[in-house]
Amino acid sequence: MNLELHLLQNFAPSCLNRDDTNAPKDCRFGGYRRARISSQCIKRAIRRAFKESPLLSPDELAVRSNRLLSEIAGQLSDLSADSEKIRVIIKHALASQKLIVDEAGLTQYLLFVGRREVAGLASVIRQHWAVLSEVSAAQEASASDEAPTKSARKKKADKKADSPPEVVKAVAAVLDGGKAADLALFGRMLADLPDKNVDAASQVAHALSTNKAEMEMDYFTAVDDLKTRSDDAGAGMLGVVEYNSSCFYRYANISVPLLVQNLQDDAELARRTVEAFIRASVTAIPTGKQNSFAAHNPPSLVFAVVRKAGFWSLSNAFEKPVRPTGELSLVQASIKALDTHWGQLVRGYGDDQIESAAMYSLFPQDDLELESTAEYRTQSIQTLIDTAVGALNFGNASGEAT
Repeated sequence: MNLELHLLQNFAPSCLNRDDTNAPKDCRFGGYRRARISSQCIKRAIRRAFKESPLLSPDELAVRSNRLLSEIAGQLSDLSADSEKIRVIIKHALASQKLIVDEAGLTQYLLFVGRREVAGLASVIRQHWAVLSEVSAAQEASASDEAPTKSARKKKADKKADSPPEVVKAVAAVLDGGKAADLALFGRMLADLPDKNVDAASQVAHALSTNKAEMEMDYFTAVDDLKTRSDDAGAGMLGVVEYNSSCFYRYANISVPLLVQNLQDDAELARRTVEAFIRASVTAIPTGKQNSFAAHNPPSLVFAVVRKAGFWSLSNAFEKPVRPTGELSLVQASIKALDTHWGQLVRGYGDDQIESAAMYSLFPQDDLELESTAEYRTQSIQTLIDTAVGALNFGNASGEAT
């Protein structure tokens, strides 16, 4: 079974997600320029919201960092060894999986690892401290004899080959995803450990404005509080920031069987993960330039669809940019467009794959007179969540009930 989320969210003037020129991200869709918020930005906001969710505990989440060595060292600080030796031992343990740490204590790339995986790595190092110490001493002694012309790949292979088999096996066993909810949802790719990659159970689309985007410029100045009238009359500084105001269509989905598989067939954790994902998708807002714009605008529409198979994005409802009319606001016109497109898809492709659906809108039915989605209306986000989660089957990856 699959879950889909469709949201319409109208933001006040803002610059939530910037490109390399500090301008709001945009793109062309349907032949028109649209405002855009990248999927990476949205997923980051969702992950931040997870940390505050009562549904998920800290050890059910992951961290993305190249500072794994320092994190593990913090959990081994009680050992009767100096901090430098602890760091060297950790380096050799990570090298058993070709995860190389440089002189600054950083891995070569960001690693997405569950908190339980981090704790597991610390536990393995404790368990194999003696043998790792011996290997470390031997490798340090022979380091001066290492051929300077060796490639990085060859050095990685050599370091792994020098690791005791029991350490290689133990470290590899720990890197199992750690039953981390965000890792299970968004997946990970480890270049040096392809067998430890995790296929994402969720797909998150770039948010696109339903309307044609127009970028605007805010010219601002800052006054020097200590400047007196005897000084020059100019401002202390001046600058320009670009911004826009748009109604965004957001789309995301979850493959529930894959999520359960990634969470090692823990059906109860999968259920809490889906609920947390829906709540976070509704409440999470990117933080870009928020101190300047404070665009804290909740979604005007949330539409959750539980499907037996397949996915439908409703982005083509807005291929032709939506415009406000004398009777309908931009948001209301966008909701009408989504309703119309949903009806077209159902009439054309059928609804036999739709298990359940629930929709919440800030606008009463009488104001919009929706035709295709009216039957799915709920009175609150909580009812929408209860309906969607209740319709899902959190059996294990093979489809067996747990």
